Amino acid sequence: MLLDEFTTKLLASCCKMTDLLAEGITVVENIYRNREPVRQMKALYFISPTSKSVECFLRDFASKSENKYKAAYIYFTDFCPDSLFNKIKTSCSKSIRRCKEINISFIPLESQVYTLDVPDAFYYCYSPDPSNANGKDAVMEAMAEQIVTVCATLDENPGVRYKSKPLDNASKLAQLVEKKLENYYKIDEKSLIKGKTHSQLIIIDRGFDPVSTVLHELTFQAMAYDLLPIENDTYKYKTDGKEKEAVLEEDDDLWVRIRHRHIAVVLEEIPKLMKEISSTKKATEGKTSLSALAQLMKKMPHFRKQITKQVVHLNLAEDCMNKFKPNIEKLCKSEQDLALGTDAEGQKVKDSMRVLLPVLLNKNHDNYDKIRAILLYIFSINGTTEENLDRLIQNVKIENESDMIRNWSYLGVPIVPPSQQGKPLRKDRSTEETFQLSRWTPFIKDILEDAIDNRLDSKEWPYCSQCPAVWNGSGAVSARQKPRANYLEDRKNGSKLIVFVIGGITYSEMRCAYEVSQAHKSCEVIIGSTHILTPRKLLDDIKMLNKPKDKVSLIKDE
Repeated sequence: MLLDEFTTKLLASCCKMTDLLAEGITVVENIYRNREPVRQMKALYFISPTSKSVECFLRDFASKSENKYKAAYIYFTDFCPDSLFNKIKTSCSKSIRRCKEINISFIPLESQVYTLDVPDAFYYCYSPDPSNANGKDAVMEAMAEQIVTVCATLDENPGVRYKSKPLDNASKLAQLVEKKLENYYKIDEKSLIKGKTHSQLIIIDRGFDPVSTVLHELTFQAMAYDLLPIENDTYKYKTDGKEKEAVLEEDDDLWVRIRHRHIAVVLEEIPKLMKEISSTKKATEGKTSLSALAQLMKKMPHFRKQITKQVVHLNLAEDCMNKFKPNIEKLCKSEQDLALGTDAEGQKVKDSMRVLLPVLLNKNHDNYDKIRAILLYIFSINGTTEENLDRLIQNVKIENESDMIRNWSYLGVPIVPPSQQGKPLRKDRSTEETFQLSRWTPFIKDILEDAIDNRLDSKEWPYCSQCPAVWNGSGAVSARQKPRANYLEDRKNGSKLIVFVIGGITYSEMRCAYEVSQAHKSCEVIIGSTHILTPRKLLDDIKMLNKPKDKVSLIKDE
């Protein structure tokens, strides 16, 4: 089996080498590398339809005498352009047994989360540099194609809507997706046109909720990725003096169960589980009959595996707490007060600057934490004056990093001057039980709940398409008509709310998708983005927005 960079990531996210072996695949190789011919074997190519990948394929079948493999089966992640298809046809059609587009051009990261794996899209969509216009158009086209493959995989033809202000990225992308969905369902294999299904696709620009991107979040997954150096979902830790690593993945039931819980709950839960396991083990060890021993032998690997996982997560939780206790704990209180504009007792914060100053004066906080606090202060007062911003930047001595603050304006977030528009009203969640240092609820949760309950304002969230009746408010019926079952009933047959955020989503927003699906059994929320954000990575990306991008190429061919 031959893979390119993108399909390697894609396969790694949803299956293991043992799964491929079970299907009779004995060798997996990178299509870009030089490889020895294996002429007695057939080759299965799973590649993106880009000129780079197709060129590599053509080299493998340059002429009959030089063919590297007995025959080729090609599967493209999405629509293969005619120019590339014709190249393949004219060069080596005799060697090809099958050529198919399978429409999976995204990474299924978790059961309800996908990414397009295009972190560079952030720069192209939000950079003010006019010379990027062509790059931006190409990126938009590519993202639209990928989003259509998400809908195709879910077998949905959703009504498409978008957040209209303050930028027009969401509206542009929504129009492209709508057009491509129409095309896709016209040329479906069965050549039947699929009407709109009972699902919605909502497209949003990243600036819709800047607070959630910089706040310290204390649920397990978000906290770990923010505070610890976890790369490619791999967590490194020490146990018994040995360096070990563990992958935080969907296959790990314990991780899936506890990743969205508050760190305080996780710290209570893992030791309890460890006790349970050891007591089960002891109970079994007490019996010495042959059958009891046989049972124990069978269970041992299971015990070992369970204990290992719990040790990993206990280490992870303790590592988080070691970072949290000295500095972050104090910081979180100030951050929550700034984000919500009220303190833990629900009293209004009269002067945000008084909340911010102790953070800036504390020598133990690094620059990133101070910048995050300054941003929360600016978001809380909806933008500030040039004079005030200069003073803050000079006080903290972050002149070199000041673009991490100023460049938010390219995302449509008011920085300087203050915005005249009021801040959007939030849902009252004061009755919901929360921890004092976790009072903030990401905006996405309001949006998801309003979308499911059909309460999104259609001026602010216009449709690109004729949307299904269940979503466009026609749940209301005339008093003379026999009332139809509640329009929510129409969605019981498994409708989906698919969300796409241009420019990254946070772990706390991913958590909201699960929480809302759990609370509204009639509708499953699938959330995705160009990539997954952590606060530091985002600030680094924002800093680069006004620099020329000479060395980065997003379009995968180039």
